[in-house]
Amino acid sequence: MKIRNILLASAISLMCGASISANANADVRGFTVEDMVKMDRIASPVVSPDGKRVVYAQRTTDLEKNRGRWDLWMLDLSTVNATPKKLTNLGSTNEGNNSGAQWSVKGDAIYFISSRSGSGQVWRLSIATGEAQKVTDLPLDIESFKVSPTENRIAMAIEVFRDCPDLTCTKDRLEGKAKTKATGRIHDKLFIRHWDTWADGRRNVLYSSALDANHVASNNVVSLSGTLEADVHSKPDGDQEDYSFTPDGQRMVFSARIAGKTEAWSTNFDLYEVPAAGGAAPKNLTAENKAWDAKPAFSPDGNTLAYLAMKRPGFEADRFQIMLMDVKTGKKRALAEKWDRSASNLMWSEDGKTLYTHAFDIGQMRLFAIDVASGAVSALSDKGSVAGYDVRGKTAVIAKADLASAAQLYTTDLSKVQWKQITDINKQALADVRFGEYEQFSYAGAKGEKVYGYVMKPWNAKAGEKYPIAFIVHGGPQGSMANNWSFRWNPQVYAGAGYAVVFIDFHGSLGYGQNFTDSISQDWGGKPLVDLKLGMAAAAKQFPWLDSSKACAMGASYGGFMMNWIAGNWNDGFKCIVNHAGIFDTRSMYYTTEELWFTEWENGGPYFDVPAKHEKFNPSAHVLKWKTPMLVTQGEMDFRVPSAQSFGAFTALQRRGIDSQLLTFPDENHHILKPANSLLWHHTVLNWMNTYLKK
Repeated sequence: MKIRNILLASAISLMCGASISANANADVRGFTVEDMVKMDRIASPVVSPDGKRVVYAQRTTDLEKNRGRWDLWMLDLSTVNATPKKLTNLGSTNEGNNSGAQWSVKGDAIYFISSRSGSGQVWRLSIATGEAQKVTDLPLDIESFKVSPTENRIAMAIEVFRDCPDLTCTKDRLEGKAKTKATGRIHDKLFIRHWDTWADGRRNVLYSSALDANHVASNNVVSLSGTLEADVHSKPDGDQEDYSFTPDGQRMVFSARIAGKTEAWSTNFDLYEVPAAGGAAPKNLTAENKAWDAKPAFSPDGNTLAYLAMKRPGFEADRFQIMLMDVKTGKKRALAEKWDRSASNLMWSEDGKTLYTHAFDIGQMRLFAIDVASGAVSALSDKGSVAGYDVRGKTAVIAKADLASAAQLYTTDLSKVQWKQITDINKQALADVRFGEYEQFSYAGAKGEKVYGYVMKPWNAKAGEKYPIAFIVHGGPQGSMANNWSFRWNPQVYAGAGYAVVFIDFHGSLGYGQNFTDSISQDWGGKPLVDLKLGMAAAAKQFPWLDSSKACAMGASYGGFMMNWIAGNWNDGFKCIVNHAGIFDTRSMYYTTEELWFTEWENGGPYFDVPAKHEKFNPSAHVLKWKTPMLVTQGEMDFRVPSAQSFGAFTALQRRGIDSQLLTFPDENHHILKPANSLLWHHTVLNWMNTYLKK
């Protein structure tokens, strides 16, 4: 299944860089799971209005308390080799998270969400004094927010019962439910559960409140989206990019999907306009498009609304085309129509002549600039994966990762585009680590079409020797094993354990044109399997240090489906298999997953209408051909690929007498995220591989 996040979550990148020489340090070692779990993480850079400072979020991990914590840091861009300054939790025992930074108009303060007071509220921190004041003091957590460009109003997404007259009503109702002894739930429509949460009747509603001269919000909040049965921001992966103020702060546009009875099989998000102070019903601006409209962003002069739009209803991996709407006339036009990439979000330059976005592109996640007048597209970054960015004037800052590094901050003057690294977190902790060398390659895949992949050497590879292979298959399926760093499926973990690594961007992957992405739908076990077989053969031929006779296949979600499919359709290719949250039975998957639009599009319709299409690539139909030892892992809070799928695969393995293990986590969803669980998962996987590849 498609994993969005896209913070997430979830792309792997490869930027070629020089490896550390073995002679440079006699005490070098390989990268370990413990190294990965303890690493600090950087995200969400925001540049000050004058372009001289950047604030960003940085996560530290507390293994003892089995959690991570986000704090805000600031870096002076005008000073060479400046030292980052921590802004939150200074010498405090408070363990609240701090995130979502936004600069004040004058650049003298930052707004952010903090849980320091016991609930998620908006705070304002003075840069001069370092002191923070509470902006909101509401009875419920704030999920996301934006301060208006005029700084006299704040918009906030808050999860409420829509029939409640005020926020206190929702709080009281939740407290009342917690005291009730009966635990049953009644549902009369889908979703009954989504991602990892059971539906309880609450929706994210967009509210606004006035800010006084002291930047304190009124508790008299006004509902902007509450008349619609919709989540703003969307669940489970939406954020403040789902809504936008006009430059004068008078109006707002937000993206929303009307729920009703069709929410579970609809991708019809529309853009709605509403007065920022409320008082009028939202007006649908994109009703003619029955597919997904998202990420609204107004030009600096307020005359143009840029947004992203898909064309095909029900297809979550359709191309996100950049659209421009004339605010006065409502006339719309596509920008850069011939640029065959799917944009991720939108940001205007201060002069309104350029739009910035990032997108997958041939195994990278690059930052692009699009000329608004001509539609000309220019890549601003090369190798690596840009996870976040911000631009003020000619100053740009990106958070970029590659296979040898988690995200670091880089900055440039856009008039000459020469990126300079300005952070080096984890340098000391990983000073003695030698990472595996890696390389992108290509070959003729299914239908003779070019397919790209990557290989990585073990950290201690020696010339003339061969190494067993960790063969990783990405999820999505419309995803990419791109040039990035992952805290879940990280090839360096396997290189650090002495394995070579191979991963392929098979037909269906992102960044190679929409036709390539489309080609996997209704063909899950066809061209992708051909690509994987040919990819393994091509890699072994091009890189003689790969020992393809000793390989373990591994993957999650769609990658887990492919593990089950490989077990019955390429059963002589691997010594072992690792299958996380993999689809085992396409019939039960259709009737138990939550986002039905996904499985309906990928299989040509509902199961009851086209059962043959769902059964064409059903792994459970090939169990009699299974013989490869398999480790099955699963988060029990996973509602995307329900745990019964993994239980079914394990039952088949056990009943057929095939060596197998099942590892489950009652407190995890589609991803294994808690530090202690991540350590257990990785060590279990490595032990499984060692059993079959290092006898």
